Amino acid sequence: MIHKCVKVGVVQATPALFDLERSVDLVIDWIKKGVSEGCELLLFPESFIPCYPRGLTFDAVIGRRTDKGRSTWLDYWSNSIEVGADAFNRIREAVKKAGIVVALGVTERDPTGGSLHCSLLYFGKDGTLLGKHRKLKPTGLERYIWGESDGSSLVSFDTELGKVGGLICWENYMPLARTALYQKGIEIYLAPTADARETWQSTMQHIALEGRCFVLASNQYVRKADYPEKYQDDLLNEPDIMSAGGSVIISPMGEVLAGPLWNQEGLLTAELDFSVLIKSKMDFDCVGHYARPDVFKLNVVNQPETLKVG
Repeated sequence: MIHKCVKVGVVQATPALFDLERSVDLVIDWIKKGVSEGCELLLFPESFIPCYPRGLTFDAVIGRRTDKGRSTWLDYWSNSIEVGADAFNRIREAVKKAGIVVALGVTERDPTGGSLHCSLLYFGKDGTLLGKHRKLKPTGLERYIWGESDGSSLVSFDTELGKVGGLICWENYMPLARTALYQKGIEIYLAPTADARETWQSTMQHIALEGRCFVLASNQYVRKADYPEKYQDDLLNEPDIMSAGGSVIISPMGEVLAGPLWNQEGLLTAELDFSVLIKSKMDFDCVGHYARPDVFKLNVVNQPETLKVG
């Protein structure tokens, strides 16, 4: 167990913005690429389906919404994914055929109502949906389009590859949310994001060192020209490259194993040597010998137990 190695992949790609069916096609294509590279686990960016709608305002200001904004919302809602629907099942079958673990960032349509959630879907090697994490706190104007979640979606999985879990984008700035995962013994920490600033690299490196875990960060590469023509007028003040990427894989000692990848699509891969996990905890274990349970206690309301998979 200590000496095992796991090959992982991080997808940095351009989604088919506002196009559910083409987005699913892209996901399936990247899963095939991951398999061809020998990946056992593959991570996609935040809201890869149907896109992270960077630059769009949905024509909303405090105290006022418009028909134009509601039409944009309808377009986004219509192209978001629903668990159990045809688009979801196409992905599930592709994962089953590939035989790898896949973590996919999506905008998820809640079948019980009209709400959308920024979600991370976890698929097992047999294509089953192991579980999903919904973003606890959308950032800024994301709150117009995504609902909040609670502790019940702070999920983690004890798989044959290792203990896997993650947070989405700026949730990774929430110390208690991170600690909630560290307490679960996270070994492979997933961080799909839409943050393409260079400072994000510091955050990913810090988490790897703090949690003594492997960190996989995945972002989209998006240009203004990738948006549908009907939204081009709304993006006049946006730069040509709207998300430069910055996907990266980092070791528990803070060493960069792959990336960061900038200004292009690509698949980052790395071999994760689990002996490094044990070595890294000799001098620091934030939930072990470096913890002070006599001083600090964290109770996460409704957080489920780690699910044993396989």
